[in-house]
Amino acid sequence: MDGIITDALTKNYGSLCAVDGLTLKAENEIYGLLGPNGSGKTTTVRMLTTLLSATSGSAEVCGYDIEKEKSQVRSCISYVPQDMAVDIRLTGRENVDLFAKLYGIRDKAERKRIVADALEVVNLTDRADSMTKTYSGGMKRRLELAQALVHQPRVLFLDEPTIGLDVASRRTIWEHITKLKKSGMTILVTTHQMEEAERYCNRVGIIRRGKLIKEGTPAFLKADLKKEIITIRSDGSLPQSLPAGATFIETNESGFIFSADKGSNIMPELTAAFESAGSHVIYSSIREPNLEDVYMQSCGDDRGDNIPFDDRQFRNLMTRR
Repeated sequence: MDGIITDALTKNYGSLCAVDGLTLKAENEIYGLLGPNGSGKTTTVRMLTTLLSATSGSAEVCGYDIEKEKSQVRSCISYVPQDMAVDIRLTGRENVDLFAKLYGIRDKAERKRIVADALEVVNLTDRADSMTKTYSGGMKRRLELAQALVHQPRVLFLDEPTIGLDVASRRTIWEHITKLKKSGMTILVTTHQMEEAERYCNRVGIIRRGKLIKEGTPAFLKADLKKEIITIRSDGSLPQSLPAGATFIETNESGFIFSADKGSNIMPELTAAFESAGSHVIYSSIREPNLEDVYMQSCGDDRGDNIPFDDRQFRNLMTRR
């Protein structure tokens, strides 16, 4: 099977359980793994790519056991981490050629053809001989994809593939990812970009504190929520007493966000609650839920704010821009 299967996969760091009994299956699809910082996404990817050993449970990638057959797993996968893995002292072509050598492609003629093909897939042929230090962040990310494709992997792992990129660059990266999926590749993506996951992922899994708590297509998860989303912007604070059937989700730049089974019925009562509390309602709206709503109701305020600041990762991110 050219895919991923995990069964009760677990990773402990002393008394901390980073990944807790994770069971999932992905094959010939873009599978998005969503969750707050510290939820276990990157730890899961590192176990599946054999960079970390599991504490218990099991997993197979392309039919190979990640603990017993590590070399076979590595031969059929590629992994693009969050941090950029390009050498700015080399040209784009030289970067990809270096990876081809690392993957054991020794024949010069074959390697030249494979490198050219990989650069063409990500639309970098015209800049292949430019120094990588002149590339934009989006171009560097595409170059990383080219590096990952030189040995024709069957499974591709992408950890936050569009972090730090502008809108146009993110769209371009996802266009390439979608093409790879259409070629038959299985792709597991970790991301915080809910809109991107909703648009491009065939299925998503939401992980919280190491546990997979929801899984399915974005359409299924939104329909399963069975709620309408109400936004109210006022000049006051959240009322202490809310009408039955209205559930407060969060406060964001749009205002106070609620969910309700029948938003049109609850809206007048909710507006009245604000007015009774001495607040003037400036704006209100009702809409169907999106994947971010599913995520917020699944993870709540568990946003990983207790994770220590990673100074090295911050410097790497700023270097990309």
